[in-house]
Amino acid sequence: MQHSDPIGVFDSGMGGLTVANAVKKTLPNERLVYFGDSAHLPYGDKSAATIQAYSVKICDVLLQQGCKVILIACNSASAAAYDLVKAYVGSKALVLNVIDPVVQYIIDKHSDKRIGLIGTKQTVGSEVYDTKLRARNCHMPLSALATPLLVPMIEEGFHKNEISDQIIAQYLQNPALQNIEALILGCTHYPLIKKQVESFFKGNAEVIDSSLIVAKALRELLAAKSLLSDSSGAPDKFFVSDFTPSFQAAAELFFQREIVLEKHVLWE
Repeated sequence: MQHSDPIGVFDSGMGGLTVANAVKKTLPNERLVYFGDSAHLPYGDKSAATIQAYSVKICDVLLQQGCKVILIACNSASAAAYDLVKAYVGSKALVLNVIDPVVQYIIDKHSDKRIGLIGTKQTVGSEVYDTKLRARNCHMPLSALATPLLVPMIEEGFHKNEISDQIIAQYLQNPALQNIEALILGCTHYPLIKKQVESFFKGNAEVIDSSLIVAKALRELLAAKSLLSDSSGAPDKFFVSDFTPSFQAAAELFFQREIVLEKHVLWE
């Protein structure tokens, strides 16, 4: 691994772009290689074994691109495939997920508060946040709610309108989330609706956006390993397993420039 090598980021679709964008803003000298598995989205309703198979295939692509770190920018894949990916990649690259930095954040900032979590069925069903909190000897109450309609709603562009406001409110009114003092957005798509979620809570709960927390954790990891780049050099790359107009539009909206997508089919 060299400090000039790129950072690999992958997600089931465009949600991970929130993390990639935060990484680019936090580490402007780093070169990104993003893989959006748009042919198989969403991951949230798939089995752990299926997500693991997709993740390993994507890691092959990112390793071929010479990435010094692989950031799993998807909560479902972080929950289902992190340990496998870490073992598979071995010493070829560092591996970071989007759950561990958030777990550390809530331990540091909210250890005495009632925390809520919204995410996909896969993430919530895995109980990965509870497991990681207990592993750190932290037993704070965590109330999790699966919100499966939110990802397809965001992917199809049906957010920031009255319909999405109603869907979000319907979920957040669930008894499981009553009287919480902070809410983890447990899916990398959800920062796109952060303002709507904050509006619902009217300042009564902190809405925790994992993208900025993860970008900071990545910077600290690269610094500790003396792998921070001092020059961006070559341009960023964006791979997709299937072309979708919504992904193209989202990528260009996030990065405020023209994005060239390269198609890479995981299975022929």
